[in-house]
Amino acid sequence: MEVIKTIVGQINALAWGPPMLILILGVGLFLSIGLKFMPILRLGEGFRLMWKGRSGAADDGEIPPFQALMTALSATVGTGNIAGVATAVFLGGPGALFWMWLTALVGMATKYAEAVLAVRYREVDKRGAHVGGPMYYIRNGLGPKWAWLGVLFAIFGAIAGFGIGNTVQANSVADVLATNFDVAHWVSGVALMVLVGLVLIGGIRRIGQVASALVPFMAISYLIAGLVVLAINAAELPAALVMVFEHAFSPIAAQGGFAGAAIWAAIRFGVARGIFSNEAGLGSAPIAHAAAQTRNPVKQGMVAMLGTFIDTIIICSITGLVIITSGTWTSGAEGASLTSMAFADALPGVGNYIVAIALAIFAFTTILGWSFYGERCVEFLFGVKAIVPYRVLWVVAIFFGATSDLGFIWLLADTLNALMALPNLIALVLLSPVVFKLTREHFERQRQVGA
Repeated sequence: MEVIKTIVGQINALAWGPPMLILILGVGLFLSIGLKFMPILRLGEGFRLMWKGRSGAADDGEIPPFQALMTALSATVGTGNIAGVATAVFLGGPGALFWMWLTALVGMATKYAEAVLAVRYREVDKRGAHVGGPMYYIRNGLGPKWAWLGVLFAIFGAIAGFGIGNTVQANSVADVLATNFDVAHWVSGVALMVLVGLVLIGGIRRIGQVASALVPFMAISYLIAGLVVLAINAAELPAALVMVFEHAFSPIAAQGGFAGAAIWAAIRFGVARGIFSNEAGLGSAPIAHAAAQTRNPVKQGMVAMLGTFIDTIIICSITGLVIITSGTWTSGAEGASLTSMAFADALPGVGNYIVAIALAIFAFTTILGWSFYGERCVEFLFGVKAIVPYRVLWVVAIFFGATSDLGFIWLLADTLNALMALPNLIALVLLSPVVFKLTREHFERQRQVGA
């Protein structure tokens, strides 16, 4: 077993190493330039489309555009926003937050392109449901000779889901409830199994409904709590922002329990944790956006790009700045414990519970979102007959995750999660002319109508 762990660890170091991070950032920058930075310049229009897309439409699809975004966000807004940001700051220093921001800004173009292609090349399965994502736009956009690449993505996604989107999340919920509320791990496991099972019975429509209710509530509640902490630490905020920008380009010395970090550490951990959090380039989110009730790929792409902005520029920034302004980033604590300590420092007796509840809800919705991703991957590989068995296996895995030590599973899932990106990034580059063409035609029509 130790040999297997070592091998997987080496693959993981390569999968999340400099070549992969450069590739993800490079593809994002390439798409941003090709789109003439449209995702950033038309951010406001994206929010207007999101607001208009709250109700269902007569267009093809299963769920309203807003619910598609919330389903995607339910999977991305999770432990990465609380534990991932803390890990980035712990290992890379305050400068890591700057590189998370940069990853998000170019990642908006990546997420936009993914959703455009997902809607453009989606299919209708035997049940009459709209299905799409990297495996479909690889097969339908690049042709049969590239179909093997789509199969690889589906295999990686189906297996990775059980780790990063299921057992690891269930374990996080069980740990945080046991630590803060003395709830036994098996009790949390059973409760999660029941709740997730009840939602999955209703398929994507039920997931979309639950996500559209829970995600805005949990995100806004966490933001309010974070802003309260930042208001309390307002005097430290200017210095914190200076550190973020200064140490993005210069090393930071050891202090307290912080071991110090080189510039490369800030870049590496900022980019890696940023991608882990917002999933831009991994190819997961377009699976949800393919189910949106729309006939306009560009409009759904503009809604999709908000996911990266909301996840990283807004929620991760709150976590990072709370940690830095509190001064706890030099304490030696890491992960969710560091975030909990930072909130508790400003809100004694309350802050740690806020983080605990937020983490539990974030992880629960991640389990829901990733169940849909994995389900679509399995359907692509084996057909609709595999959906029900997959759902049963998914619910059973939750209990295992809540009650087990997941060190190796986390490592394996993290590796497979990175490997998902390779087929997707290749497809994004090869199909980028389609994205640019659809985008150009959309805005030309828009100008003509306006004229």
